Order: sequence, then C-alpha cells, then structure tokens
Amino acid sequence: MTDGWASRVVVNADRALAERVRALAERRMVFVAGLPGTGKSLLVHQLVHVASGAGRRIHLLQWDVARPVFEASPAGQRYPLVDGVTHAVIRRAAGLWVRDALADWSERYPDPRHLLVGETPFVGNRFVELARPSGDRAEALLTSPSCRFVIATPSREVRSFLEAQRARRAHDPLHPREREDAPPHVLRDLWQSLAAVAGGDAGAPRPYDPAVYAGVYQRVLRHRNTELVGLEVILPTERLSVYDFAVTPRELAPTATEADRFIGEVERRYPDPRVLDGEIARWWQA
Repeated sequence: MTDGWASRVVVNADRALAERVRALAERRMVFVAGLPGTGKSLLVHQLVHVASGAGRRIHLLQWDVARPVFEASPAGQRYPLVDGVTHAVIRRAAGLWVRDALADWSERYPDPRHLLVGETPFVGNRFVELARPSGDRAEALLTSPSCRFVIATPSREVRSFLEAQRARRAHDPLHPREREDAPPHVLRDLWQSLAAVAGGDAGAPRPYDPAVYAGVYQRVLRHRNTELVGLEVILPTERLSVYDFAVTPRELAPTATEADRFIGEVERRYPDPRVLDGEIARWWQA
C-alpha cells in the first residue's frame, strides 16, 4: 500500500456509493450521523480522502477528539467518567461548544475550498444539539443547502460484517485506536435501545432493521437537510483502518479554556442535575 490518498479509497467497490461520496465532497459541511458499528467512521474516512483528492482543504470534527478536552479541563475534572460513560454535563457542554465552534470556523475559513466533515453520533446526546433548531449564529449554516447530514445505514449483511470485524480488530488491531472501539455486545445494546425509541415490544430483543434505525435518525434530523446513504456492499477493508489517514485534516477541537467556559454555562443553566439527566435520557427528542 502506498502513502497516497488514492490507496485509501475503497468506496469505488460500490459504484453507487462512490457517486454519493463524490457528490458529498462538493458540499461545505457534511455531518455523518449514526450509531457505532454502522459504518459512519468508514464513510467519514472515505469522504475525507475523496474530497482531498478533489482539491478540498479538509477539517475534521469528531466526538472522540473533542470529548477528552472537556474531561481533562479544570472544570471537567469535576465530572469524570462513570463506568466508562461520559458525564451528562460534559455531553451537554460539548454540544453547546460545537455550535459556537462551527460559526467561528465558517468565519475563519470563508474560502469555499474548505470542507468540514463531522462524525456526529447523536445517541446519548453526543453532538445532538446540531440537529436542534436555535436562534444562534450556527443555525443558518446548519440549514444551508451546502450543509448535509448523512445517515449511514448498513444493510443487515453489512451490519453483521461490521460487528464481526469489530470483534476481530479488538484482538488484532490495525491501529491503536481500534482497541478503544465499542465491542459488539455494546453495539447490540445500543441498537436495542434505539429500537425501543422507535416503539414496539420493549421486552423482546429485535434484530437489526435498517428501516427502523434510519427512521429514528430521520426523525431526529427532521429540521435539517438529510441524506440516507445505504451501505449495501461489503467494502475491501481488510487492510484498512478508519483511523489511518493519508492526508492530515485540521482537527476542530476545543481549547481547555473553551471547555471550562461551556461547562460553566451548563452548570448555570442546570442548577438541578436531575433536569439535565432527564433531557440527556431523551436525546432523540430534538
């Protein structure tokens, strides 16, 4: 494998998907939403390389890059992980920051050659504020025709492959960050939680259903320009890690000072933490 961006592009194995990715690469902002284990990291990875090959200057927003800054900040140290779960205050503070950060980014990089690609899980209130209408500086950007929210939706076959690959990579990773990915049983638990949001018999486990999955995310994103991108083909990713980039995108991440400021704002807005916990638990009600 060479070090060039073209060697990292595997999306061409699915002609229809490749065309969708090339079209997305022409946008100003693209946010890929979805549960872990649905291929959104791979879609982000491919979009970054395709857009870079087309001459775009790439900026990357990722929950797992922004979150640790909040947790490590002086204010954030008051809200540590509990059983591996990010504290509600951190999640809400990151959501407040990201809208402000988008507006600042757009003002700093007005040249249309710049593209912002975001990985936005939404589940559990992880950047879900991007889906919610607001009267701030970011709203016009988020509703612009040049902004797209993409729901990566794997078929049942692709979803099963992604789960199996996740299990293999946990023991034999191609990149160190793969050891930190949620294991298959967590992926299945998250799906069951999402299925419960969609309705039905909450006590009976439900097999993964792409239509149900996409429907919940479409409901969350009803105020945004949304595209459903189906992942129907198992791509040749045996030697590819979604964390291995041939290009170097600029990371959009908070400073420790910004983290402290937005944590303080959450503390001011929610003197009763139970109110915040309740809102976080209903993250899909965007």
